Amino acid sequence: MHTYTGPATGLLLRHLSWLACVLCLLLGASAAASANEATIRANLAERLPNLPRIDEVRPTPMRGLFEVRVNQNQIFYTDAEGSFILQGQLIDTRSRNNLTEQRVEQLNAIAFDQLPLRDSFTIVRGNGQRRLAVFQDPNCGFCKRLERDLSRLNHVTIHIFLYPILGRDSLDKSERIWCARNRAQVWENWMLRNVEPAAANCDTAALQRNLTFGQRHQITGTPTTFFADGTRLSGAAGFELLEQRLVAAAAAAR
Repeated sequence: MHTYTGPATGLLLRHLSWLACVLCLLLGASAAASANEATIRANLAERLPNLPRIDEVRPTPMRGLFEVRVNQNQIFYTDAEGSFILQGQLIDTRSRNNLTEQRVEQLNAIAFDQLPLRDSFTIVRGNGQRRLAVFQDPNCGFCKRLERDLSRLNHVTIHIFLYPILGRDSLDKSERIWCARNRAQVWENWMLRNVEPAAANCDTAALQRNLTFGQRHQITGTPTTFFADGTRLSGAAGFELLEQRLVAAAAAAR
């Protein structure tokens, strides 16, 4: 039997050979990563018995450096043998991106539809199409600074979660705001104009639910902002950064 091996067949064979080589490289890289992970886990467990349980080991963009994650979102770095540990920020000097910060933000992300929005109140500006949620303490100075920038945003729906973590007076003010007939107006009067919220009584179980939710999701300070793409931002972000993150969240949703 004669087999035709013309140009088309030869080209196909070359492509198949190339694909086979790529597959071998990928399988080899995967096997090496698995071996490194096993070595790192074993050596760190033996040498650092007080180390919390390791949740994940994965390679970083830096050759020979591995990320080790514990306590859900705590990150440090080690070599392929688990012989050394580094704590700190990993920076990509070409892009100037803080890879550690980006990774922690990724780990801390919460899908927007998983936020307990029934325990918040809303402020709507313009068409309200862009969405964000903010956990805030009424006595937090950084929250008041953020509120000034939030008030400049347009075409946005802002979900405010009262998160009284700074003491008894924070809880008292939060209860007054939550029980107000117009929560958004009373909130803005206090945060932007220093008008004390009037006394009011109602069911304030939502505040405790907010605290419980925050503890479960490592919301350790105020303000903490969540965007529609699930990413979070800690601290008093300025107006320009808020706009950038809203644009990025909208792009991710497309």
